[in-house]
Amino acid sequence: MRVSDLRFLLAWLLPLLAIYSVSATPTITALGTLGVWWGVVLLDALLPGGQRSPGPWVTTAPPAYFRLVLRTYVLLHLALIGAGCLAAAQADWLVVAGIAFTVGFVTGSQGITFAHELGHSKSRVDRALAWVLMTSVCYGHFMVEHYRGHHPRAATLDDPASARFGESLYRFLPRTVAGSFVSGWRLEAQRLQQFRSTWWRSPLVWSSAVSVLMLVAPLLLWPTATAAKVIVFLAAQSVVAFLLLEMVNYIEHYGLQRATVGSGATARREPFGIAHAWNADHLMSNSMLANLQRHSDHHMHAWKSYPALALLPGPQLPAGYPGCIALALVPPLWFAVIHPRMQAFKPAGTARMGVETSA
Repeated sequence: MRVSDLRFLLAWLLPLLAIYSVSATPTITALGTLGVWWGVVLLDALLPGGQRSPGPWVTTAPPAYFRLVLRTYVLLHLALIGAGCLAAAQADWLVVAGIAFTVGFVTGSQGITFAHELGHSKSRVDRALAWVLMTSVCYGHFMVEHYRGHHPRAATLDDPASARFGESLYRFLPRTVAGSFVSGWRLEAQRLQQFRSTWWRSPLVWSSAVSVLMLVAPLLLWPTATAAKVIVFLAAQSVVAFLLLEMVNYIEHYGLQRATVGSGATARREPFGIAHAWNADHLMSNSMLANLQRHSDHHMHAWKSYPALALLPGPQLPAGYPGCIALALVPPLWFAVIHPRMQAFKPAGTARMGVETSA
């Protein structure tokens, strides 16, 4: 293992800081979370050499260390949600909102990212852990829609998780949240029909049931008034988490479209290529997000583990995902920054995915 690979241990930093923050300083935890977010943005931008991550693992199969990093995170993730519940039970309502923001920031930015990576693993244990992470944020349908829906359809008009040219983040979010939910359940129904199985054998049904149970369980553990705070915290951290996921989805394929090859009955989509995902190689955010920002390589080689992902010469983002989310929250600023980059890359094959007016 290379010394540079120790950077992935940063995966544990955010949940550990968040556990301390919600337990020791719950009244200011939201401010601390905003500070961490902008701290990562600044480190990505200003750290000497921080715009380029170490190269991929290319010699042999990655060692067990890389899997340990993700599996250990799952324990920290669950501990963080537990710490959030205890803190929310003792907090005023305004503080509950701050706790939910802090916890959701971590369960969304890292929890869903690592669930995504574990879900692409060939290990049944890893895929089960991915279901645990997505169930904890009440977004189990991602485990169906992402692998059987998004990957085949990414950078097409058929994909609810691919943002269209000129579509603002605020138009994209309701479209992708609703579309991904419907698509996930539709794909699962098709799978069950194909294998002549029943809904009782569907992991999506069980994941959804556990998510509901998680939201009801506080009523069995605390008095009603206290339980209400814990329930609101659990629901709110889930909303923060999946909105962060969809913000990242907005950035990853914004405005890029795969061409249709042929016509009529023989028409088909061109294969996914380097031109169909936005990439970034910033050191801090890549280290904390398991190289997710090397996104073209991920889509072209979906079974490749995160340390083996390489930066490909596709469209390049102006910042890592944390910085780009900040840009996307202000649509005119996002368009002003990203559209010239699209135009500059257009000779290499980038196409626009339809034009919609911004919200």
